[in-house]
Amino acid sequence: MSLESTIEAKIASKKVIVYSKSYCPFCAKAKKVFEKYIADGTLKADEYEVIEIENDPQCSAIQEYMKKKTGASSVPRVFINGKFIGGGDDVVSKDSSGELKSLLTA
Repeated sequence: MSLESTIEAKIASKKVIVYSKSYCPFCAKAKKVFEKYIADGTLKADEYEVIEIENDPQCSAIQEYMKKKTGASSVPRVFINGKFIGGGDDVVSKDSSGELKSLLTA
């Protein structure tokens, strides 16, 4: 299976997928928001997956594909219900506006 099909299958397999790097402050911001929704029961733990890519031998290729798919190669790249919703600041902003909770309960 190609890298692209592996990524697409992964995105389709969970309600929320976050492509991340463990040391990235924007990734930490986004993950903290989702942890809040897991704690309150809005998001089930098995519907959420974080993929830390910095030690993946295909890290550069993953970021290259993300650039093609989402317009940027930076992390985090956050997908909800198969749709790209943005990065760390986007997650925080959508959380503040209530949009994130709507996406999670849709």
